[in-house]
Amino acid sequence: MKTRKLVAESDGERLDKYIAQKETDLSRSFIQALIDSGHVQVNGKTAKPSLKLKNGDTITIEIPPETPPELKAEDIPLEIIFQDKDLLLINKPPGLTVHPAPGHPDHTLINGVLALEPEMEDFDDPLRPGIVHRLDKDTSGLLLVAKNRETLANLSAQFKERTVRKYYLTLVKGELHPAEGFIEAPLGRDPQNRQKIAVVSNGRHARTGYKVLRYIQGYSLLEVKLETGRTHQIRVHFAAIGHPVAGDAVYGQKETWLKRQFLHAHRLSFTLPSNGQTVEFTSPLPPDLEEALKILENPPENIFKNI
Repeated sequence: MKTRKLVAESDGERLDKYIAQKETDLSRSFIQALIDSGHVQVNGKTAKPSLKLKNGDTITIEIPPETPPELKAEDIPLEIIFQDKDLLLINKPPGLTVHPAPGHPDHTLINGVLALEPEMEDFDDPLRPGIVHRLDKDTSGLLLVAKNRETLANLSAQFKERTVRKYYLTLVKGELHPAEGFIEAPLGRDPQNRQKIAVVSNGRHARTGYKVLRYIQGYSLLEVKLETGRTHQIRVHFAAIGHPVAGDAVYGQKETWLKRQFLHAHRLSFTLPSNGQTVEFTSPLPPDLEEALKILENPPENIFKNI
């Protein structure tokens, strides 16, 4: 059981609202459930969500350990680019979460993998079996999944040693100059919003290489090479230099002509654990992003009215 403590800094704030303001990684529904189940005390006594706090009140929040849900195989269509006895290389569609998480227990890529590989070896992490790296829900493209522990260790070492080559295609707002270069800035949790990533002085080293493929209607189509693999790295780095990824509602803004963020993992090079051979695979832009480029190149009237 994890415990967090807060001290009220003013009079009159509701208990549930105060906790939500201070503990931004906890959802309001989860906070409500904790209070209702007696896991929140004020000055050592259980309290109702509507309790009006007084300056100096001590709030103790107990967070019980989560019971991981049992993973179930689901018939989810997956495009397999390559597979052998050790691994799967999947072309992940947009809109599909990679693995279960709190509040999202099923309908993930891993549920689909278990249907394809019913004899898949057990892993230490019951919610992320075989996951070597991840892609955001709305990012499409190439994703590796290990079938056994030995392969997971091998591929994880390749990522750690940065011998895996990962390339993305992305469209960013504005004409990016110079046309080729690097963004190097440390990344960590945004101190203003713990659910986001930001460039922070005490963050982890992050480096992103890019090359402009062409300029289109005030946007830049890029090939991006990830030299490190931090959470939301591409999205945050380009937003930080004033060129957010098109359609990224979190770090930029939505686009009327684009249904998701324009980000696709299109090329991946790594060494096969089975024989030491270096291989490279590519995935072309999916139809929705190809269509977005066509719209951008020949825009209907008023398409940019909200941009």
